[in-house]
Amino acid sequence: MSVLRPFKASDMFKFNNINLDIWTETYGIGFYLSYLSRWPDLCCVQEAPTGRMMGYVLGKAEGSNAEWHGHVTALTVAPEYRRLSLARRMMALLEMVSDEIYKGFFVDLFVRCTNTVAIDMYEGLGYSVYRRVREYYGSLGIGKGGRDEEDAFDMRKPLSRDPNRRSVRPNGREMIVSAHDV
Repeated sequence: MSVLRPFKASDMFKFNNINLDIWTETYGIGFYLSYLSRWPDLCCVQEAPTGRMMGYVLGKAEGSNAEWHGHVTALTVAPEYRRLSLARRMMALLEMVSDEIYKGFFVDLFVRCTNTVAIDMYEGLGYSVYRRVREYYGSLGIGKGGRDEEDAFDMRKPLSRDPNRRSVRPNGREMIVSAHDV
């Protein structure tokens, strides 16, 4: 049986099997270390009994007032461990910490508009599209018109401090903003 545990700095030497995936954003060592030092309770790893990393989530708390929220910076599961509800478990932990410890109003994340598998999963977890962010990503190569940017959906899920669901909207796919506006 696998274990969900805190992300440690030494895990960065073991996560290539997870990060070598077209959908996974990979960051520099300093980026991971800054998250581990500032928000250790929002960063966790799913580990197999053999010690092999199966997936991880990196999160943070940000915003102010009614915009105070948990943010999913990265959620990824190695291809050989997908469809085992590992992402669901890691998201549940991040949501619980965002709600109970950080007292956020919602959890948000950005996902490529073309990543329909992830979008379906997030919608199944209760997330909805808040807005579409034009040209948010820029790492998949040259796209239409010689541009290398790709749009993202900003998806949100309200937490217990938002019983009236003010942090979400029903027409989020129609709300289009520039990447400079987020």
